[in-house]
Amino acid sequence: MISDELISMHWQQDLLSSVEVGIVVMDKDFTIEVWNQFMENHAGLRPSQVSGKKLFSLFDEIDEQWLRSKAEPVFNLKTPVFIIWEQRPYLFRFSTSRPITSDALYMFQNVTMFPLSSPDGTVNKLCMLVYDVTDQALSKLRVERLNDELQHMSRVDGLTGLFNRRYWQERFDSLFKLSQRRETVSTACMLDIDHFKKINDTYGHQAGDLVIKTLARVIQKSIRETDLAGRYGGEEFAVILVDSTASNALKVTERIRRLAEAMVIDHEGHQIRFTVSIGLSEFRKPVNSSMAWLEEADQALYMSKNSGRNRVSVWHHENEKQIGQLQG
Repeated sequence: MISDELISMHWQQDLLSSVEVGIVVMDKDFTIEVWNQFMENHAGLRPSQVSGKKLFSLFDEIDEQWLRSKAEPVFNLKTPVFIIWEQRPYLFRFSTSRPITSDALYMFQNVTMFPLSSPDGTVNKLCMLVYDVTDQALSKLRVERLNDELQHMSRVDGLTGLFNRRYWQERFDSLFKLSQRRETVSTACMLDIDHFKKINDTYGHQAGDLVIKTLARVIQKSIRETDLAGRYGGEEFAVILVDSTASNALKVTERIRRLAEAMVIDHEGHQIRFTVSIGLSEFRKPVNSSMAWLEEADQALYMSKNSGRNRVSVWHHENEKQIGQLQG
């Protein structure tokens, strides 16, 4: 007859082999005592190969100091510890069993460690459960990636890659409030492509789009990451040069003007040249609103237009007339 103890042992082995969860039992020194079929399948190591060995000697990817600190409450406070994949994608670097078309490079894991008490109540061992949560993780990551893409699309102008007007305006309003509180010096710039309608009428709207994209690239290359550039509408652009006086902004925008003037765009056998007019206004108190500040830069832009185009004009706040003007 088969003893009850033997039946119990077989039952336990069948249970450990059938569950789709990794089960590892270790002592305080992380010496392995139990290693189930799930762990054998994914680690490629049989129980006889790991039994009596320390976990850290078998898996280099596990940070020993980190895991020991995570396990302290299990032994000292007799409380379970949870490690979710958002904190650390995996504990064991197991290959994923997903199709080759999957974008998972490894198995995402949630891990639970809970205490195993001896008859006298002391905790000298812990049981680690390793859950394969790759599907859930990938699903969440895809949603987050989609949300990021949608957010990017809602903020960026599709033609130029600069901020669109709505988002640029939001950022500009925040920067205006910050300038008011800190009394920092920044300069608003409005840029407009000269005779843009003539370009469209002569060479077509595709050529016009190429001119707009070319100017956007010139702007991006000429400003810093901390500056704020956007397509304000049609062939008009708006830029805030952060922590920049009108004098410094004049140098930056004059460089933009000269680079634009030097550009030659090849389109369907035609060589297209263009110029830009630019207006600047340095932030000052007490300007009533962000739009009032931008309106001053816009007025300086019209000064450039009315003075012959292809130039930069600076709005003077005291007598409301241009004080700086450069012509190519």
